[in-house]
Amino acid sequence: MKMASRRANSWATGSSSNQKIVGNSYVRCNCGKEALIRTVKNWPNLGLKFYGCPLWPEKHYEFFRWVNEHTDMEENQLKLLEKDIVICELEVELKNRDEKTNKLQSNKAKLEEDLKHMKNELSEMRIEILKNDDECNRVVMDVT
Repeated sequence: MKMASRRANSWATGSSSNQKIVGNSYVRCNCGKEALIRTVKNWPNLGLKFYGCPLWPEKHYEFFRWVNEHTDMEENQLKLLEKDIVICELEVELKNRDEKTNKLQSNKAKLEEDLKHMKNELSEMRIEILKNDDECNRVVMDVT
């Protein structure tokens, strides 16, 4: 009997100091006791951690859960966190777009002001050219 118990226990070890807290409580076995974190000692899952009954192998309550397996609540919390991250990324993107838009609008206003000054200068140059043309025509008329 001891040999069978020893062989059955050779594939896993337990440790009551490595408890995983889910929410505000420990992971519990179907027997109601806090589950132990055990380590798989054979292939193909060698080294993986799982929760098991603290009374195993003397009593077997069919409780098993991988340590990295999440509860429905944890899954929902992870999904919510992922959505919050997406929202934050979108908010940052929106802020960056707003800053770029404001900068472009400021540049546009400056360029429009520059264009207005250039149009005024062009008008003044045309007037100057017309005056010079008139003077040239008068000189030519006076000479002839």
